Amino acid sequence: MGVYVVCAIKIYCQMANKLRSKDFKKLNIFSNTTISIAMSILNRYYKHNSKAEKLAVMKDVVEQPENFISDPILGHIAELLVDDPEEEKLETALDEYDKPLTSFGRPLIKSNAYQQMKTALKLPVVERAALMPDSHLGYGIPIGGVLATKDTVIPFAVGMDIGCRMSLTIYDVNDRYLKMHDHKFKQSLMNHTAFGLSKTIEYKQEHSFLDRDVFHATALLKTLKSKAARQLGSSGSGNHFVEWGMVELEEHGLEGITPGVYVGLLAHSGSRGFGASIARHYTDLAKEQSNLPSNMRHLAWLDLKEDAGKEYWMSMNLAGDFAIACHDQIHKNVARDLGLKPLAKIQNHHNFAWKEMIGGEEMIVHRKGATPAHKGELGIIPGSMTDPGFIVKGLGNEQSLNSASHGAGRKHSRKETAHRFTNSEMRKHLKQNRIHLIGGSIDESPFAYKKLEQVMSFQRELVKPIGKFHPRIVRMNRR
Repeated sequence: MGVYVVCAIKIYCQMANKLRSKDFKKLNIFSNTTISIAMSILNRYYKHNSKAEKLAVMKDVVEQPENFISDPILGHIAELLVDDPEEEKLETALDEYDKPLTSFGRPLIKSNAYQQMKTALKLPVVERAALMPDSHLGYGIPIGGVLATKDTVIPFAVGMDIGCRMSLTIYDVNDRYLKMHDHKFKQSLMNHTAFGLSKTIEYKQEHSFLDRDVFHATALLKTLKSKAARQLGSSGSGNHFVEWGMVELEEHGLEGITPGVYVGLLAHSGSRGFGASIARHYTDLAKEQSNLPSNMRHLAWLDLKEDAGKEYWMSMNLAGDFAIACHDQIHKNVARDLGLKPLAKIQNHHNFAWKEMIGGEEMIVHRKGATPAHKGELGIIPGSMTDPGFIVKGLGNEQSLNSASHGAGRKHSRKETAHRFTNSEMRKHLKQNRIHLIGGSIDESPFAYKKLEQVMSFQRELVKPIGKFHPRIVRMNRR
């Protein structure tokens, strides 16, 4: 039997065993709310049962819901069948899914971010969650939030900037070399970086990412290839940056590199408008299919066994690869004229979803502003412009879903920072700390952020620092 026939049979069997809305309507259940919650419960707690067995269970509940009111699992469905559910009843039902939240650095996390994560925990598809010590209020879930689901992905829990990441290249020169050629290092950032919505690198670039056949896989991806080509090697606005600085490596830090001080190039950016277009499209698609209350609809999920979920997963991974390609070009372009020899490169996403084993089961781990920290995994946690960042090795703490903070985290919102501080105060502070800033604005000043040393003190069980990065020449978008 040919491989295509075998695959077709497998797909047919999977589709034949899948619960659909029409199956519930045959049981005289017509409320989309009840169907959605019943489907989630049956798929979660009866995943090893056949479709016929699941529907037989459902038939019993429909015929005598009062007999199941006290059932710890089916009682959620029975309660919905006793009366016609309104949105308020749905919210009550979702409250039953509320699960414990593991947080690290709770004293540093504002209540609005904590409550935002508690709301996300009401989703029936969420299995586990954690908050990192740099957490602060975000869109959908807090920045610094980590969610684990099964067989589902929540586009908004990945974020709009899919594949936002850190990358650090360490070069075989020291701090004296940086001081001697200060002008050249500044000029390299001026000539070879671009920030903001419509900014692009002005010369032609090549990267194998643009040659992929996957751009023909969906109608959306076909329209985005030209955007990817234009935006290659550029960076977004906000807190994105490219900066030269000093890397201080501890003993037994990086294999093959002698402990000491080196010049490093650190970049922070994501998948630009390419990833944002994917995020918007599939978030809207998930919301259209959702029966969640209006205040939670942005947390709608996609089933990874269905076409929309498969498309998003493929597109999300492509956006992550585009972010990598952009970082490749940033490092290549900026260092090209300086003739530097790279010794090592460390990089990690912090806005993404991965398939990982948690508690012996495969789950979809969403990290929105959180650094992967599996045992032995290298990562970068940057500070503000005047605070050194940390090169770390993960300790594989399952309570944090193998995660750590992705930075210091905001202490004040952009608006609040601009209201509290002035540009002259920021420039004076930067000068005192020997930082040369190209571009930038008051809302991204060091005053906006928590102290990274304090954040790190709350994640000693999550990561081990093996080095530091001290910024010296920073380029950001100017508002």
